[in-house]
Amino acid sequence: MNQVLVTVIDRSRARFLILEGAQFPEHESGPNLLEQKNILNPIQKLQGKELWANVKPGRNQGSGGKAHAYNDRRENHVVEFERRFAQMITREILDFTQSLNIQQVLLVAEPKILGIVRQEVIPVLPKNLQIQDLPKDLCNHKPLEIHEHLASYNLLPVRTIISN
Repeated sequence: MNQVLVTVIDRSRARFLILEGAQFPEHESGPNLLEQKNILNPIQKLQGKELWANVKPGRNQGSGGKAHAYNDRRENHVVEFERRFAQMITREILDFTQSLNIQQVLLVAEPKILGIVRQEVIPVLPKNLQIQDLPKDLCNHKPLEIHEHLASYNLLPVRTIISN
């Protein structure tokens, strides 16, 4: 069986799962997704004043007590934070592809994050590696549920159930 790395991502974390065949296929259900690693987005831990000097965006108090709005460009910073998280994910994917004989990488993430991760991951991965993606947030699902979703999109083989 080809070694497959499934990376499931949301704004706060990334999970790395490997598809492994059953050791004794005639007696065990399989293949199975096994979680290998889980990383957290460091920026998600910071809140309010730890992240921003002013926790209310786009407001400033003028003279005479009147407030006026402005664009503090927080969105640019948020995109940069997401790009840095995507770079962390890229390093992990590279480590997995080099340490295990990975031949296929599946990227599963909400659409915005998926776009940022694609920009970071695709240019640095080996050209012979098969890369597929799915714009769907499955990060809070169990490995078996993730497998079922991906199999329904024909991205992974259907899991064979052996009853005892």
